[in-house]
Amino acid sequence: MSNEPIALGEALASFDALWSPRLVTRVNDYGVRVAKVAGEHVWHVHDDTDEFFLVLDGALRISLREPAGERTVRLARGDVFTVPRGTPHKPHAPEGAAILMVERTGTSTVGDRHDDVPAHVDVTTGHALRL
Repeated sequence: MSNEPIALGEALASFDALWSPRLVTRVNDYGVRVAKVAGEHVWHVHDDTDEFFLVLDGALRISLREPAGERTVRLARGDVFTVPRGTPHKPHAPEGAAILMVERTGTSTVGDRHDDVPAHVDVTTGHALRL
């Protein structure tokens, strides 16, 4: 991790892969990741950790399966949302988006339980940022 400021715009410009987060920094036991997203991700669950989303550009939708039923949260640029641990969710961005996520270090991008992972989804705990 760098001891210098990181420009998120430069971080996002350094890669093109979709649904393939880059680790920009750590805060205690949490990784701060940026990602470019478009289309659909997979339904998945993080059993032991919440997942924080901040939309940097574009719009993101997060479908949730909650005890009261299924709903979709719509996030615009600048909006934040936290998916509670144990909640099945599916992020999707029909028009594309750039997002920042905060998750416990080592958390897989498809959680602990998930649907089949399509080839375009890079199932990782975040790639190192290379500027």
